[in-house]
Amino acid sequence: MLTAGRSARGHDRSPQSQVQQSGESLDVLFDGRLQLFQSRRGYRFSLDALLLAYFATLKGRDRVMDLGTGNGVIPLILAHLHPEVAITGVEYQGAMLERAARNVRLNQLNTRISLCRGDVRAATAMGSAGGFDVVICNPPYRRRASGRISPADEKQIARHEIHGELGDFLGAAAYLLRAKGRVALVYLAGRAVDLVSSMRQAGLEPKRLRMVHSFSDREASLTLVEGVKHGRSGLQVLSPLIVYRASKEYSDEVAAMIAGKI
Repeated sequence: MLTAGRSARGHDRSPQSQVQQSGESLDVLFDGRLQLFQSRRGYRFSLDALLLAYFATLKGRDRVMDLGTGNGVIPLILAHLHPEVAITGVEYQGAMLERAARNVRLNQLNTRISLCRGDVRAATAMGSAGGFDVVICNPPYRRRASGRISPADEKQIARHEIHGELGDFLGAAAYLLRAKGRVALVYLAGRAVDLVSSMRQAGLEPKRLRMVHSFSDREASLTLVEGVKHGRSGLQVLSPLIVYRASKEYSDEVAAMIAGKI
């Protein structure tokens, strides 16, 4: 898994380093064109966020909402890939939101990305109904009491449905999206049925699906799904996305994503 791009240590004399806090690393994406601060022991973004950002369909001047923005990595990637879109990131955890704000300033994207604190269980406080063209979401994958729960609060909330279940995220997306607006999510492949059925219940018709495999001979680990609010039925199943070659090097497609060459 990609955890944070290559290290950006050695930049200590730059103005950016002055806002790096104790216990944080300064990491990079796209060969240094994007930089971000992350907690060394708390939540750190993974390859999931990058795959989701590339998978989502964005057009022209779309208004985009990222639910559970964490360190702000998805808005940063989207702003880099799509120069005309405006992105809002919502985060429940105050410390994560503060770090995301520093990351936006670090990359001089204040005019493109706005951030606010919010809870997916109270979507009406996040914005106007139908105010967004696209909602992006990398929700917690694990049920509240399932699997090993990290002692770090940041990781607990990011990985487990402690402050919002899948239905809460989808309900918020349905409220925020305009008619025919698009929602894109990444989720565990083992819970793909839960995801697709919950999307339909929320009025978000699944339209595109792509399974993610670590290796070509392994079962899928993640699923990427895009839906349309009140869309017609009909699902396009795309070719599998393979992360690694047999040599454990990134596949050409994923390597190009990491380098920002797609």
